[in-house]
Amino acid sequence: MVNSIILTAATRLLCALLLLFSIYMLWRGHNLPGGGFIGGLIGSTGFILYAIAKGAKATREALVFEPQSIAMVGLGTALAAGGYAAFFGDAFFTGQWWFVGDRESGDYIPISSVLVFDIGVYLVVFGSILTLVLALEEEV
Repeated sequence: MVNSIILTAATRLLCALLLLFSIYMLWRGHNLPGGGFIGGLIGSTGFILYAIAKGAKATREALVFEPQSIAMVGLGTALAAGGYAAFFGDAFFTGQWWFVGDRESGDYIPISSVLVFDIGVYLVVFGSILTLVLALEEEV
């Protein structure tokens, strides 16, 4: 933990900006470069900065859920997205698409199982990195 007033004040804004950018990278990534892995790294960077400024205990309180639990939910989400194709007789991890809205008028949003998989990867990376960093922060 660092006793810097400037870092402590800037951390809240930077953490929020990094989380917002990580969600942008996650959303953008299932069709373009980016995705769950890089989004999870960017999101965890925000909380790593928070841990440096305020300490591991304050970071765990800010997270609400334990990082290990976040990683496990992400792993389950990624596996569920992969297994969803089996309900349609397709191979494991075959992408499935849902179209929310009116397809005839072109006013719809395509949602894929690939996006759900990316969300799972995001949560696994986010939780895993924070588990390691917070454990190291508590040791120091």
